[in-house]
Amino acid sequence: MTQTDPQDGGGGVASASDTLTVTDNRTGKSYEIPISDGTVRAMDLRQIKVADDDFGLMTYDPAYTNTASCRSSITYIDGDAGILEYRGYPIEQLAENSTYLEVAYLLVYGELPTQQQLDWWTNEITLHTFVHENVKEFVGGFRHDAHPMGMLLGAVGALSTFYPDGMAIGDPASREIQTIRLISKMPTLAAFAYRHIQGRPYVYPDNDLAYPDNFLSMMYKMTELKYEADPRLSRALDILFILHADHEQNCSTSAVRSVGSSQVDPYSAVAAGIAALYGPLHGGANEAVLRMLRRIETVENIPGFIEGVKSGNERLMGFGHRVYKNYDPRARIIKSAAEDVFEVTGKNPLLDIALELEKIALEDEYFIGRKLYPNVDFYSGLIYEALGLPVEMFPVMFAIPRTSGWIAQWLEMTQDGEQKIARPRQIYTGERTRDYVAIGQR
Repeated sequence: MTQTDPQDGGGGVASASDTLTVTDNRTGKSYEIPISDGTVRAMDLRQIKVADDDFGLMTYDPAYTNTASCRSSITYIDGDAGILEYRGYPIEQLAENSTYLEVAYLLVYGELPTQQQLDWWTNEITLHTFVHENVKEFVGGFRHDAHPMGMLLGAVGALSTFYPDGMAIGDPASREIQTIRLISKMPTLAAFAYRHIQGRPYVYPDNDLAYPDNFLSMMYKMTELKYEADPRLSRALDILFILHADHEQNCSTSAVRSVGSSQVDPYSAVAAGIAALYGPLHGGANEAVLRMLRRIETVENIPGFIEGVKSGNERLMGFGHRVYKNYDPRARIIKSAAEDVFEVTGKNPLLDIALELEKIALEDEYFIGRKLYPNVDFYSGLIYEALGLPVEMFPVMFAIPRTSGWIAQWLEMTQDGEQKIARPRQIYTGERTRDYVAIGQR
């Protein structure tokens, strides 16, 4: 059997002779299953039956740990080698040379923009950052102690009622304007949610400011006529946005695609992504890192903590990843960005603990053998805390840039002829064919 090279960036295209021979020991029959791009189609297994009226063979894969649900040309990850690319461009090059809006354009349109295209894109995003006054009132209707992620979830879902033309998903012009609206309005809604829980008046967007500067202005502006962010903070935030823009078929992206497969408007589909990101196993990892660092308290306590991890009494948060079995490439970049932030805000005392913990873990065979390397969440929480954000805002900061990835994935899905409404199968394990018993006889 010949298979394609799994390290091939494009996945490779299998020849007609690439097949998998399967022998069903129940019947003795053999089947030739085509292999393409290193995969077999699950529907090809349906021909494997015990009898003609048999449903056919299914696969059982909880959490889709080994199941590809789509073909995508947006994000490539090689977890073993620690590689992350957007549309073929290494994340390291994009973080060093690009801006978030340029990366968002790349994700949405598939190519880096020319200067003229970037100017148009930036202008369109800037002009659409304002939201309807009724949206502001909607956000204002939440309790003062509402979780900002819940507020963002509700507000984005509500946008579908303000832009009913979003249902025209077959219209390219409609898809484009909804894309612009979502990417532009997400920082505004996020900042409104933050100001709401702070009990402060909302700050309107400033069209004179760049994307990250405008967000910082809406978050932190008080009585000054013009908010001017430190360029080091703006750049660090822009880099964070680039690193979080997309990450292949994770939980929230899968939610966007699954809900979007019903042909609902993109606001509702993206709201599903926000709901998935709301969960602590997805968007709350960096908060867990901060809790761990605070519990360690001092560098001197790290050896005891490490022993606790090895004995199963402690959990090492911010290390390891479902996909990466190497150093998360985003973690290296975000570590450098953290240093720039601390130049402005002052060093977070937890940084020394984080650096020493990382150093020890990377030299310890226990963690090396288990391929537990720092991931993007290990340092991001330190940056958000340095910016004065409460932990409740951490997943919101994740949702802002991930919107470009979600909408790019949604756009790809809507134009993929192979995609149908998502409808996973199940293995039924309950009772069968029971007779109803009257309530007095139970």
